[in-house]
Amino acid sequence: MTAQVYPAVALRGTAVFPFSVKTLDIGRKNSLIAVEQAVSEDSMVVLVGQRSSSQEYPQKEDLYDVGVLARVRQVMRIPGGYSKVLVEGLERVYIDEVIDIEPYISLEVREMETIHDEESVVPMLRVVDDLFMEYISLSQNIHFQNLELDIDNEDPEQWVDIIAGNIPFNMEKKQVLIEAADLAERIEMLSVYLQEEIEIQNIEKNIKKQVQNKMEKTQREYFLREQLSAIQTELGQNDGDPEVSAYRKKLSELNLTEEAHEKISQEINRLTKIPQGSPERVVIDNYLEWCFTLPWNELDEQEVNLNTAQEILDADHYGLEKVKERIIEYIAVLKLTDSLKGPIICLVGPPGVGKTSLAQSIAKALGRKFVASSLGGVRDEAEIRGHRRTYIGSMPGRIIQALKRVKTRNPLFLFDEIDKMSSDFRGDPASAMLEVLDPEQNAKFIDHFLDIPFDLSKIVFLTTANATHIIPRPLLDRMEVINLSGYTEHEKIEIAKRHLIPKQLKAHGLKQSQVKFNDKAIAIMINEYTREAGVRNLERAIANLSRKVAREVVAGDRKTARITENTIYNYLGKPLFTQDEVAESPQIGIATALAWTQVGGDTMPVEVVVSKGSGKLSLTGKLGDVMKESAQTAIGYLRSKMDDYEIEEDYFQKHDIHIHVPQGAIPKDGPSAGITIAVAILSAIKKKPIKQTLGFTGELTLSGRVLKIGGLKEKLLAASRLGITEVIIPEQNMSDISEMSKQITEKIEFNYVKHIEEVFRKVLTGENDED
Repeated sequence: MTAQVYPAVALRGTAVFPFSVKTLDIGRKNSLIAVEQAVSEDSMVVLVGQRSSSQEYPQKEDLYDVGVLARVRQVMRIPGGYSKVLVEGLERVYIDEVIDIEPYISLEVREMETIHDEESVVPMLRVVDDLFMEYISLSQNIHFQNLELDIDNEDPEQWVDIIAGNIPFNMEKKQVLIEAADLAERIEMLSVYLQEEIEIQNIEKNIKKQVQNKMEKTQREYFLREQLSAIQTELGQNDGDPEVSAYRKKLSELNLTEEAHEKISQEINRLTKIPQGSPERVVIDNYLEWCFTLPWNELDEQEVNLNTAQEILDADHYGLEKVKERIIEYIAVLKLTDSLKGPIICLVGPPGVGKTSLAQSIAKALGRKFVASSLGGVRDEAEIRGHRRTYIGSMPGRIIQALKRVKTRNPLFLFDEIDKMSSDFRGDPASAMLEVLDPEQNAKFIDHFLDIPFDLSKIVFLTTANATHIIPRPLLDRMEVINLSGYTEHEKIEIAKRHLIPKQLKAHGLKQSQVKFNDKAIAIMINEYTREAGVRNLERAIANLSRKVAREVVAGDRKTARITENTIYNYLGKPLFTQDEVAESPQIGIATALAWTQVGGDTMPVEVVVSKGSGKLSLTGKLGDVMKESAQTAIGYLRSKMDDYEIEEDYFQKHDIHIHVPQGAIPKDGPSAGITIAVAILSAIKKKPIKQTLGFTGELTLSGRVLKIGGLKEKLLAASRLGITEVIIPEQNMSDISEMSKQITEKIEFNYVKHIEEVFRKVLTGENDED
């Protein structure tokens, strides 16, 4: 055969031998075009193997040197751009040259002549025939019912190719058989490959036999165990399993309710019917282990002494007198009634004021173990109630898990950050908390994992939150809120001296005799390096200073350090905050509002600019709906009093008013800035300056009344901290002032107002103007 050019299809992971018919799945574009070309010209196609199956578009070097010339007998197109192509292998061909790669592979090929020595081939054919028959007897993967081969009558070359084409050799072995020009060599390689496949078949057969024997043994053991269980049940002696006997003994030692006893007993009975190694047995074992490790009957002894409780609270926390008083009352009621059916206490306050540590002190005062669980970010009801045992990896909820750890049924349990819970498609954890915190229901709390009632009524539950307005109302109704306001400067100094400094010096390997602080240095840390209601950042500042002193001591630079108002800057560097932020000269259109946030009080300048325009009102600074309504209320009131303030009749139609609250990235909302906005607007209109050390808080109505506001203590603490010396507050808040410490009230001058006219007279009539 002289060299001829044919379209070609590159094969991946398969091969076609001469004298065999095979269906190919073809999807590559150039291969489809090659097949169409062969069909259109009633020609043939070269089937050549790819060296690497990962090559999507093979080049010349990616193709083997020998392929098979085949005839396309049928093409069936299927959805998705694929075709099933039935081909018949004809003869081996050498690939002399790659003519084209695109749009399809085109090859110049010539016939491969087979070297045939009949004397050497015939004995080898007998060996291959025996191996092939042995392979057929072992194989279950291919069917040879329609394959009729007669070694005496068939052409040896055809006989070898048909066998090679029907056995699932890998691509490399098939290519070796295709490339072998010497028939004797081809038969020898086929016999070697057949022997390897027979060994693999024998190994697979042995493995299957072993697996089958093991399964038969397991089934036999299960059958015998079922028979034994039935016999023992009839005799009333169904405790043959030592594990089951141990569980029954544990159950008899527990003092359980009838419902709980029956449920656990049922699970033990189920265990007797399940064979060892069964996945279901593992689930039941896990359930019973949980049941028998819970403190069903364990109660810690406690002796409540009010004097001792007061001493513990005083030693652990400075200040908070009203909070301590309420806690002592709570403890006294517990002692008298021995009942926990009173309200659940919720400690509410900004971060760092000691809510969690106060809960630990209460546990110490009551003589109970302390357990804390943070609810921040909890979205799944199963975190509280547990997962049902139908789920893989299911476990009890946080409460049951905590009781297992502390091994008592009457600890003090703190749910921290209860206001940070949320809900999604997995349920609402706040709804689960309703049952937990309700004294009338929690005596029969059912965890989904246990599925039996567990008594939580002996637990003292406490919760903490930064704010109450985001706690669901039904949940809030089950709790008594105790507010922990921020600390005054004097209280922070005492807390630092009594608790924070000793704690941090010990943590950094320093003795109290090595580092001495004076009160002025601590005050500088409070005012210039922190700005908070609590003391968390103050503790960080002390830790920062302690590290620097520890470094000097280790380096040998000094043995002791005295921290004064002059040396503190050497350790902490440039102050982070200054007192000049509000202590400026009077400004037109700028008034200082007192604000409440979840992290304590703050001041908030309200800026107003009036310019010629068309009566447009602009509100910027990321203000909430309520604050925007306060601004509209203030303008509405001023429009109704235009004659009183000598404002031109068409003033609001000819001027634009822009109200801005700085720190625009921070959301702001609430009604208490109403009077502040009104004062700032009138100041901008009348060009009257406002003293910046004067703070405002109060809700404004359209009739001009000034209504009571909340969070006053936090606001006044912030005012005192930031240099505000005088405040205007609603008269209805006068009673709140009497409950505040002198450290707050002595630094600030208070002006009580019922109507916005009093505010305007105080601020804009010249009383506060400075020369």
